[in-house]
Amino acid sequence: MRREYGPARRRRVQRRHQNGSAVVEFALLLPLLLVITFGIVEFSIALYDKAVITNASREAARAGIIYASPQLTNAQIQTVATNYCSTYLISLGGTPTPTVTVSHPSGTTSGNPLTVTVTYAYTSLGMNAFVDPMPSLLTMNATTTMNYE
Repeated sequence: MRREYGPARRRRVQRRHQNGSAVVEFALLLPLLLVITFGIVEFSIALYDKAVITNASREAARAGIIYASPQLTNAQIQTVATNYCSTYLISLGGTPTPTVTVSHPSGTTSGNPLTVTVTYAYTSLGMNAFVDPMPSLLTMNATTTMNYE
């Protein structure tokens, strides 16, 4: 049986120790990588939902200002925004319940403004277990003002 002495044996022993350290490093970094990955997903969904409520307020305002006889009521304008949100919002298990406010302070004649505000409380996928105040920080608002035609 041949025995190894010197540098060859030291390299073999060092290689064995390095394999174990790679597993330990991976075990330490994996939770951090998962939190970063899920954080990116959460932030992306939140940005998408913000774009959806912005489009919903725009669609509702546009539906409300077009020339029609009879003009749409506030409830009909709210229904346009609510339907848009229920179709496109990512609500992760729940039903999206945005609050839609319609305001036309100067009346409904041509040239007067119509304002539609959509408010949505974003519920996260699961990051609020790590960051407690997250749900209160993500109440999204979108306001669109257009003039009656």
